[in-house]
Amino acid sequence: MQKKSNNHAHNGAHNTETTNTSTMESSQLMKLFEDELKDIYWAEKALTKAIPKMIKNATNAELKEALQNHLSETEEQVSRVEQVFELLGKKVVAKKCEAMAGLIKEAEEIMEDCEEGAMRDAGIISAAQKVEHYEIASYGTLRTFAETLNLTDAAELLEATLKEEKAADEKLSEIGTTVVNVEAVHEEIEK
Repeated sequence: MQKKSNNHAHNGAHNTETTNTSTMESSQLMKLFEDELKDIYWAEKALTKAIPKMIKNATNAELKEALQNHLSETEEQVSRVEQVFELLGKKVVAKKCEAMAGLIKEAEEIMEDCEEGAMRDAGIISAAQKVEHYEIASYGTLRTFAETLNLTDAAELLEATLKEEKAADEKLSEIGTTVVNVEAVHEEIEK
């Protein structure tokens, strides 16, 4: 059975109206892009408060340094998201990110539940990597949306942040596998 073509005499020609600016501004993808931007903005702002708690609870010097460096990057990432809002001609607005709120809550619980030392450091790395993976997914999606919407400058800003998130994740993996997890294996659980 053959499928009927639904071309209606378009013969593959694109409707130029779908690419004009006013249509882009009111498109469903643009609305989703703006909503996701509000979400990641809230997430980054929340992380500027959560990362210092991780730094305070970490004991491994290399982990503390990596978290401190990423805190500085996160503050810059907040600024980049604000720049994207500006490029869109939109007011900077945060919308509570339930996913990030949950990840931060989980990180706080891990820090409370784990003994100080390598075990807690391993827990902090675990929690931080979950955050990084969420951010990698979010920024990858936002960058793709920006590219699809022909928002080149926004896509470049989002790509810069995506690269930082991937590098932070790699650094946490390196610290975990070469130092912290090895130390945690040799620590006895206090009774």
